[in-house]
Amino acid sequence: MRDHTKTNRTVLALLGLVLLGGGLLVFAGGTDIYRRWNLTPPAGWPLTASRDVLVPSDQTRWTDMGWWWPAAIAALALLLLLALAWLCAQCRRPPRRLTVADSSADSSEEAVTVSNHALSDAVTADLTVLPGVRSGKVRFYGPSTHPRTRIRLELGTGTGPEQIVAGLHGAVERARRSAGWDSLPTHVALSVARHRPHRVE
Repeated sequence: MRDHTKTNRTVLALLGLVLLGGGLLVFAGGTDIYRRWNLTPPAGWPLTASRDVLVPSDQTRWTDMGWWWPAAIAALALLLLLALAWLCAQCRRPPRRLTVADSSADSSEEAVTVSNHALSDAVTADLTVLPGVRSGKVRFYGPSTHPRTRIRLELGTGTGPEQIVAGLHGAVERARRSAGWDSLPTHVALSVARHRPHRVE
């Protein structure tokens, strides 16, 4: 697992625990569970009875102003949208392993898988040896049995797209044949490396 994936999952787990703890505190205080079950909360424990309030009175000085509630709702809606976008990004993360054997086989033992990272590195190495290519990055995403690929290539100065089309097609085709896939939809993004202007003396 890569470092950024570990970080994302750790942050999401901690955020989920904090929200869960806060929700349980509000639920316990609102339903008066401590009194019903004869529980004694620790000293200074928040929201121990249904009469307790979540927001102290000295923090409600803006609620009478016309802009307060629209601003509060807009901020919470923005926070919710950002959280949903982050969650969707985690759900769209590329598969860790790709199925490179015939997925229609009846026995799962006949299926062969390969690391997504290893196959991406192999295709990247195949592309970076093409004339005019300075660097590249390959990523497989989508279903593990019928993936798609996204390729980013940085071309050297003076190299045009038409000069690498044949080599690019050959590298993608070799990856498709070696994996045994019927098709391999590919999105290619090309950029040209920056260079310092030549000085004339």
